[in-house]
Amino acid sequence: MKIKYEDLIHQTFEFPQDGFRTEEGELYFHDIPLMEVIKQYGTPLKITYLPKISSQIQRAKILFKVAMAKADYQGSYTYCYCTKSSHFSFVLEEVLRNDVHLETSSTYDMNIISELYDRKLIDNKKYIVCNGFKREGYQEMILDFHEKGFSNILPVLDNMTELDYYKEHIRGKQVMQLGLRIASEEEPNFEFYTSRLGIRYKDIVPFYKQNLKGDNRFSLKMLHFFINTGIRDNVYYWSELAKCLRVYCELKKVCPSLDTLNIGGGLPVKNSLGFEFDYEYMIQEIIAQIKSFCNEN
Repeated sequence: MKIKYEDLIHQTFEFPQDGFRTEEGELYFHDIPLMEVIKQYGTPLKITYLPKISSQIQRAKILFKVAMAKADYQGSYTYCYCTKSSHFSFVLEEVLRNDVHLETSSTYDMNIISELYDRKLIDNKKYIVCNGFKREGYQEMILDFHEKGFSNILPVLDNMTELDYYKEHIRGKQVMQLGLRIASEEEPNFEFYTSRLGIRYKDIVPFYKQNLKGDNRFSLKMLHFFINTGIRDNVYYWSELAKCLRVYCELKKVCPSLDTLNIGGGLPVKNSLGFEFDYEYMIQEIIAQIKSFCNEN
């Protein structure tokens, strides 16, 4: 008895899945005949299906809106697209059709922001959240955008010395918004057990009091919570989120301008036929946890 690969697929996965169908033994992806594309371009093959980008962004917005309504949560949700996910212009153009803001990770990304602005695809009111380790060129471009009137450019400090550059070089009267990245402790089996980026939980409030409180050139707006392994339903994730929320509440008591929590790390994306993730449950639970901590404080 010969077992075909097709038999293994049907025994292991539900197939066809969303977006796929078969017709006369050939595979279609959102009605695109994949064999025709393969004949033209060969394999391996990667396809970017632009309408799916918009549908996923809208899905995230709807799920957060529903979760907030269920929890009677009075805050708001802002979607920021991380430019390092894809630098292709056709991807970014599709993303920006969905009324989103942007997040950068390097000097290279700042050049993309400049190009988008020159092409009038974004205005200077967009939130530009600047993450990642920042060499001087990256920092210089952040200040340049700030001086040009980008009122919502927001560098997230990932170490305690980064602020020194902005303090030394900032010009003009416009207040610069800032964020602080928490250095989360990664899972023991992760490649980097201790995050290379961020400020330790215990150092966040003292750092603010010693370096930012009373400096009218800056306004601390955001606390950035990033888990390298992403947002997953396990004890580790919920434990780190709880630590973050405690620090947020403690910092908020001494820093009235703080009003935003950036939950990084990302919701996982489907990358195999065996992918299972309950987006609705996870988002509702995150909102419920935040609401609970807010009520307690």
